[in-house]
Amino acid sequence: MAGKNRKKGPTGNIVASNRRARHDYFIEDTFEAGIVLEGTEVKVLRLGQGSINEAYAGEQDGDICLINAFIPEYQSASHFNHEPRRVRKLLLHRREIAKLIGAVQRQGMTLVPLSIYFNPRGIAKVELGLAKGKHSYDKRASVKDRDWKRDKARLMREKG
Repeated sequence: MAGKNRKKGPTGNIVASNRRARHDYFIEDTFEAGIVLEGTEVKVLRLGQGSINEAYAGEQDGDICLINAFIPEYQSASHFNHEPRRVRKLLLHRREIAKLIGAVQRQGMTLVPLSIYFNPRGIAKVELGLAKGKHSYDKRASVKDRDWKRDKARLMREKG
């Protein structure tokens, strides 16, 4: 049963997550990508700081890049600090890049970073979601479903 072990999400230390993304978008597919970071950025992420709430991924010069992710400056560094909102290159296979660029251009989808985490080997990774935007009525329906599931679980606990 070697083929049954499929990853369901990030494993390791989650540094930053975009909880709003699952509310605003239908996540069709997820991808794990490496991220090119400078030394001070890694130190700040290991401290648990950083935000991807307003971030998105896009295509620049044939590569996929993480845009508008906020990683604050490292306080203990001197003049060798990094730019907090710089564009960071994501590391993906060529086939994955071609698939993502094609989906964004042809189908009008969006690349949304879902989380930044360190894998068990200690390497910083980004979980990207290939997403389609929700309308306001879709958001209301998902909130209604979530509330019903919570009420149903509460009723089942009380009954038995």
